[in-house]
Amino acid sequence: MHLQNRIDPFGRFHAVSDRGDLMGNRGILHDDRQNVLKTHAHQNWVACSLSFKGRKRQIMAPGSYTELFFLDEATALAAGHRPCATCRRDRYLAFTGAWARVHGGATDGRSLPQTIDRALHKARISRSGEKIAHQADCASLPNGAMFADGTQAFVVWQGDRYRWSFAGYFVDGPVRGGDVSVLTPWPLIAVLRDGYRPQVHESLGRTLKI
Repeated sequence: MHLQNRIDPFGRFHAVSDRGDLMGNRGILHDDRQNVLKTHAHQNWVACSLSFKGRKRQIMAPGSYTELFFLDEATALAAGHRPCATCRRDRYLAFTGAWARVHGGATDGRSLPQTIDRALHKARISRSGEKIAHQADCASLPNGAMFADGTQAFVVWQGDRYRWSFAGYFVDGPVRGGDVSVLTPWPLIAVLRDGYRPQVHESLGRTLKI
């Protein structure tokens, strides 16, 4: 039986076999029976490498954080996660550099990551636990941004839109203008516009057709 710890661009939890390229952490979300009970335990949502210095983990161990999995970094960003400062240090430094350029540095006596996490939390999830999306012209979205078209999620990449799935992406044609529901939180859209290039699944390099 698959665990309910695979996350889609809408931030929803699923139990599927595809693991993806990144792991995420939002704190301890599961009980001793490995049932997910809540969406998050704190505001520090990070996206981590699948392996780091040979460390081994028991998935959903009692009293330990819940391991979440994403197809790639574009998916993790859409779900509201930022790069981990420990296991993805280079990505974290590139990300925080872009963040500081477009949003400024640390505020209100907080560290920069605390400032980022607080701002992201307000932009990604409502007080009732619902995903926050915003409207924008699809043609204006930067590479790596994700949006919804009906019940499907798509990523913008080099002028094309690709349909998202747990197994990878499928070409859907050129990006078209018009308002769409953007899944990537708006502060992260600004970071992508500044030039931060998220790591994307290898299927974006193939010519897959729906």
